[in-house]
Amino acid sequence: MDGRASLRGTAPAGACDRCRPTVGIVGLGLIGGSFARAYAAQGWRVRATDIDQATLDAARIEVVEGELDDAAIARCDLIVLAAYPDACVSWLEAHAGALSRAAREAREADPTLPACVAGPLVIDTAGVKEAVCERAFRLARAEGFAFLGTHPMAGTEMSGFAYARADLFAGAPMVLVPPALDDIARLMLLDRALELLRPAGFGSFSVTTPADHDRVISFTSQLAHVVSNAYVKSPTAQEHHGFSAGSYRDLTRVAHLNARMWSELMIDNASNLSQEITHLICALSAYRDALEDRDNERLRALLAEGDRIKRALDDTRRD
Repeated sequence: MDGRASLRGTAPAGACDRCRPTVGIVGLGLIGGSFARAYAAQGWRVRATDIDQATLDAARIEVVEGELDDAAIARCDLIVLAAYPDACVSWLEAHAGALSRAAREAREADPTLPACVAGPLVIDTAGVKEAVCERAFRLARAEGFAFLGTHPMAGTEMSGFAYARADLFAGAPMVLVPPALDDIARLMLLDRALELLRPAGFGSFSVTTPADHDRVISFTSQLAHVVSNAYVKSPTAQEHHGFSAGSYRDLTRVAHLNARMWSELMIDNASNLSQEITHLICALSAYRDALEDRDNERLRALLAEGDRIKRALDDTRRD
């Protein structure tokens, strides 16, 4: 799916204030703050909430027009849960009644609307999906509101609203994780999501299941953070100044992280991540053994194998 195909989710220039679409944001960190900035830049009204009042106050000066309370929920077209996994589910549980009422009112206005597209569409942006989606799908089904798991493949090593950017998601991939629905309802939900996500500027969309998402993300994201974080624990790291360039910079970039958030994400995905770490330890052991045996031929073969795999992966991406 190409995220650049349409601008249907963008408020037209000069649109009357009453007609402006509204996005609700739960959590104004890097991701939530970037959604807020991106949608405000496209003319949307932004409502938000955050556990830190100072952050919410700062955001209200810049892009947030009001707080996301139960009364505001019914006026939202899209609600983005940009918080830790447990916090996303807790917010859903606390506001399920308001979401249910909003969906019911939408269906009363248009009886042809199925539950999956009635009322505000709620998405979460957490980095694990099984821990969130299993409970969120069940709650949405029971209460009759629309929920879709998502994971924007964008970010930086920095965190917090101060680092949020309107262009953070421009051209980035977005993973969509829908609930189990019949084919028509699934297509309606995904089509609505594509429309509502236009203002963020995502470059492409992919659709998967919670289990497959967590299995792949344990390698592409979580393992990379573990490796980077462990790499700088070498005693030699203290002497890197003057001896390091691009390789060091690239490998250590995500060693700087939010430990509270990443520990929750990794524990929620412990089995997958532990398996990836085991694979890596096995691979590293082969290099170490070749070095200890001074086996140039074996080491060259290991290095050539990694180079060959990387080239094949890059060729596949270009295809």
